[in-house]
Amino acid sequence: MSRRANSPGNDTRQDQPSVRCAIYTRKSTEEGLDQDFNSLDAQRESAEAYIQSQKHEGWTCLPDRYDDGGFSGGNIERPALKRLLADVEAGKIDCLMVYKVDRLSRSILDFSRLMETLERHNVSFVSVTQQFNTTNSMGRLTLNILLSFAQFEREIIAERTRDKMSAARRKGKWIGGNPALGYDVDPRGGRLIVNESESVMVRSIFELYLEKRALLPTVQELNRRGWTTKRWITKKAGERGGRPFDKSILSRMLSNVLYLGKINFQGEIIEGEHEAILSEEVWTQVQETRRRHIETSGASVRNKHGALLKGLLFCGPCGTAMSHKWTIKKNQRRYHYYVCTTAEKQGWDSCPTKSLPAPAIESFVVERIRCIGEDPTLVAETLHQTRAQNKKRVEELESEKKLLEGELKQLDTQVRKLIQGMTSDGNGAPRTTARLADLQDRIRMNEQRATNIREELLAKSAELVDERDLASALSLFDPVWESLSSQEQTRVMRLLVERVVYDGTNETLAITFRPTGIKALAGEMNVQGGGKRK
Repeated sequence: MSRRANSPGNDTRQDQPSVRCAIYTRKSTEEGLDQDFNSLDAQRESAEAYIQSQKHEGWTCLPDRYDDGGFSGGNIERPALKRLLADVEAGKIDCLMVYKVDRLSRSILDFSRLMETLERHNVSFVSVTQQFNTTNSMGRLTLNILLSFAQFEREIIAERTRDKMSAARRKGKWIGGNPALGYDVDPRGGRLIVNESESVMVRSIFELYLEKRALLPTVQELNRRGWTTKRWITKKAGERGGRPFDKSILSRMLSNVLYLGKINFQGEIIEGEHEAILSEEVWTQVQETRRRHIETSGASVRNKHGALLKGLLFCGPCGTAMSHKWTIKKNQRRYHYYVCTTAEKQGWDSCPTKSLPAPAIESFVVERIRCIGEDPTLVAETLHQTRAQNKKRVEELESEKKLLEGELKQLDTQVRKLIQGMTSDGNGAPRTTARLADLQDRIRMNEQRATNIREELLAKSAELVDERDLASALSLFDPVWESLSSQEQTRVMRLLVERVVYDGTNETLAITFRPTGIKALAGEMNVQGGGKRK
């Protein structure tokens, strides 16, 4: 251990050992750390007073501060503690001082390892408010007893916190975590409030999935629009979120019961205190579509048996999908049929629909499509549906356009404030510069999306189908249909038909056409029909 030099005028006095004391302070939470005099300062002040009382023994306080604010004592993953241990190993410290033992650690295992490190480098340990000496067995026993109670206290606090959070969850309260798109955390805490502009996006995303009926096409459209996940500002003024959508993010969003005004607690769905964004009807449709997609696992694309209505045919009484099956008869010929999923899983008595021969039901649907161009009433109804959906999409785009305009105004205001702050300071901090660059990126992204919306609105205005052209194009369906391969027929069917519902109770069938696909189909049929007549 180093020695302190003689002071002038005291040559007869023997050298005293110099004890270099390092003070370590810790606080579990960040609350109050922004105050002029906080808990860490109070701990250090007590330790400095203790060192001053031992000045006659040669104790001196090292100027380096080892403060861990906002770090738990349950582990040793703390930046200041790591710096302290590095200085211990470098031989810069003779004595480690803390206000209380639990400031260093609340874990017996971690504490024993820290003590081994200190003993290996001949560093003593002092707790200002707890008098003991680690150089003898009784002192070490006292230390272990104190530490055992510290660990017990930490575990009790953790149990109480978990119990409190569970009780709050059961009452439908928001207990923290990352906020979901469409909601903001109430500044008063404890609950979620609807973000009106984001809620429009949420409803559009769910409706878009119902239109696309698959995750990947929906993700591609969302990224084309420039939509991202929830953005929010943390208590430390750091921005989080704003990631592009991918399949996993979208899947979690589509299954989040939060949008129904509910909370999932350990698998139990509980009514929440927050307001719902989605209706039960939309939620049920999305979950049913997801379930069918998971069951088929993309089998509709790999339709090797040419099942024309695979993924389109549904049972009326129970609302479930009818899956395509086949079996080999005695004459070694394959017999194709559609079977109700409920009847297949729960028995034939569970549903009146049971099964249908595939050729008969497919031929009927094809015949109905052939009749579209021949029936003026049906043509008029089809056009009505097309225009209704066109109008709905235009309204969605206008709503999104208004949302983007509002966001651009907010971003522009934030940019101006940052620039004014940088101008007044005469200098731009790295953090401010990075924030400004991020805001400008978001502005460019939103402006690009606004351009895409304007282009789509122009396209929608020219998308409406003329009644005469539609009837003329669909009248060519009959000669063209037979010339298509089975894969082409399946593609055309999915382009035109949204849903086929068969009711086995009264043996009726209802076909819902996909209005957005009619114009594309009309164009294709005109081209192929024209080539056919040449």
